[in-house]
Amino acid sequence: MQENINVSGVLCSSYETFFEAEKKIADYILAHKNEVIDMTVAELAQASKTSDATVSRFCRRCGFNGFHHLKINLAKEIIEERGNSVEISNEISRDNLSQSLQNILANKVAELTQTISMMDPDELDQILRVIERARTVQLVAVGNTIPVALDGSFKFNQLGVPTVSGTIWETQMAYTCNLKEDDAVIIISNSGFSKRLMTLMAVAKENRTPTIAITNNPSSPLGKACDYHITTATREKLLLGEFCFSRVSATAVMEILYLFLSVSKKDSHDHIRRHEIAISDDKK
Repeated sequence: MQENINVSGVLCSSYETFFEAEKKIADYILAHKNEVIDMTVAELAQASKTSDATVSRFCRRCGFNGFHHLKINLAKEIIEERGNSVEISNEISRDNLSQSLQNILANKVAELTQTISMMDPDELDQILRVIERARTVQLVAVGNTIPVALDGSFKFNQLGVPTVSGTIWETQMAYTCNLKEDDAVIIISNSGFSKRLMTLMAVAKENRTPTIAITNNPSSPLGKACDYHITTATREKLLLGEFCFSRVSATAVMEILYLFLSVSKKDSHDHIRRHEIAISDDKK
């Protein structure tokens, strides 16, 4: 288990996978972080209207060794937040736009920071190698992650990496059916529980096509089934009070892959230059 885990990030990313009792614990921790670091298991169970056993199981499910481990990481998180020169909260209000902008910025910076901190350099290198070797890369998504896939497709093609993506589910599946071992599929999903994307991954597996998943939850069905995985962080629940997927982290992951590929692919700058010349008339 990791020693340093961002508690808020983990709770927000995994929130939709929690049972109702676990959601009560997560809700209480997110709303009362300062109080929780001084609580016992029994006190948190009473405050969240759950049980001692549920609190203990919840901590382990979130990747902590126990409640004490969770509190240590929560305390570190609070200290980091207090060290910010600008006082922040999770409130967004039209009545105080200036403060709300600072609150949004702080949470978005935290999303990006946690996303990058969770990246395994060795696995990232393997993912880059898979993309570099691929005859064709398919970027797949459903719902509100489709724009991330479309953006990634544009970026990869600019570098000379043949990439496809689409907005129609049936078309995406039809393309996956034609993939081979020397292709690659990148699947972008918030929860990692999409039945459609799981079906598509199964087809890719049958074709022995390497699969890469970008999700908030490595323990999700997609996270477990894929060959490679990148975990993204989201803190939207802190701002909106309900689970709502932020595309900031997933888009940043695509940007990171793009930047690494641009420096490792020898002819990438030639491809970018050729593309820019081809579309230059539209910029005049």
